[in-house]
Amino acid sequence: MPETWAALDTAPQRGHRHDLFLSDSEADVPAVAVPFLRAALDAGDLAVIATSDRLARDLADELGPDDQLLVMAHSDVYRSRTPAALTAFRKLADEQAAEGHRVRVVGETQFGPTPRHWVEWERYEAIVNEALRGRSLWGLCVFDTSRLADEVVAAGLRTHPYLVDAQQRWPNPDYQQPADFLRALPVPDEPLERTEPLLAVDDVSDFIGLRHTVGRLLGSLGGSPDLVEDLHLAIDEMSSNAVRHGGPPVALRLWASPDRVVCRIKDSGPGMDDPFAGYGPAHGADLSRGGMGLWLARQLCDHVDVLDEGAGLTVRLATTLR
Repeated sequence: MPETWAALDTAPQRGHRHDLFLSDSEADVPAVAVPFLRAALDAGDLAVIATSDRLARDLADELGPDDQLLVMAHSDVYRSRTPAALTAFRKLADEQAAEGHRVRVVGETQFGPTPRHWVEWERYEAIVNEALRGRSLWGLCVFDTSRLADEVVAAGLRTHPYLVDAQQRWPNPDYQQPADFLRALPVPDEPLERTEPLLAVDDVSDFIGLRHTVGRLLGSLGGSPDLVEDLHLAIDEMSSNAVRHGGPPVALRLWASPDRVVCRIKDSGPGMDDPFAGYGPAHGADLSRGGMGLWLARQLCDHVDVLDEGAGLTVRLATTLR
């Protein structure tokens, strides 16, 4: 049954909430977002705006000055890589909980310019349900249906447990459990993989030699030194992981174009069926226990795909170098 906003604002918030508002234009948003954030301010909680700059200004102007209103730069939250957004919201919720406050966020995900970018942020919308579970953060995601691709809107309907409008909030009948949604996503195409590889190794045994060879090849591509270094580190981490957690033989393929590199690393171990792997350190805040390789790779590369192919595990890294 739908719940009215008035009833919701007097009820205690228990754990994480992740709601979706489908708007026809930015003009529709204040009618939903302003009362949602105002309720947080009236309760002494933190109200957060993480939307496009123009919409953020409109919402902040309507709400007026308040010490508990935080406007986060859109580019700082929704950077090109999803772990940054997950880390930002985890940290915010934990800091406010330590002070006895809850958090409400109006967010507007930047899905990126191409279907390849969309997939990673569609994953994010599912993963946030698991990553923020138990935290007192209520997220209201704004999807502008006049601007977003139909595929992105459809993914939004499968990744948000509740829908809202200006009057009410109700269970979303199209919602899928995050793990089910993630497993059902198609593997994105990487056209470079249909070209001749720059490097092909079928049985990696000399990891020091491999590190030097990969570094030399990446350095010859003429990309940004920082981006080249990030990708080199990610390849090194995933190659080490393949040996440590998978099994021999470990194979590596590296493809390159003038502005993009794809690397596929495959082990022959038992595989791993964990669609949430690498979206946070495996052992939480205790970094001394390891488990950071895939998490690190997701922060260093534009796209990371983990493919459980039955006989072994494949990690595919892809990034631009300019």
